[in-house]
Amino acid sequence: MIPAAYIAVGVVAALHLCFFALEMFLWDKPIGRRVFGLSADYAKASKTLAANQGLYNGFLAAGLIWGLALGAAGHPIIIFFLGCVIIAGIFGGVTANRKIIFVQALPGALAMVLLWLS
Repeated sequence: MIPAAYIAVGVVAALHLCFFALEMFLWDKPIGRRVFGLSADYAKASKTLAANQGLYNGFLAAGLIWGLALGAAGHPIIIFFLGCVIIAGIFGGVTANRKIIFVQALPGALAMVLLWLS
């Protein structure tokens, strides 16, 4: 892979680690409520749901990191997990918040393009 592809995949993995932390541990804390624009009552009521969603984001990050760690042999793993990131981002953008397309799907798609170009 070209260095730009490695960097882009690393950025997508880092984003998903941030999503993981925000959703799993910070959802009902001031920073989590501010990032997601939540009231204290809604954050408290939806904390378990957010933690479940955060766990999935953690798995996406882990898969991308695993693929990067394998070097060239991890190329198919990275493609699979980037595909998951892109599909989840599009689905979230259509069903939950349009911003998710730009925060999740677009970085994943850019990383995928760079991967294909390498």
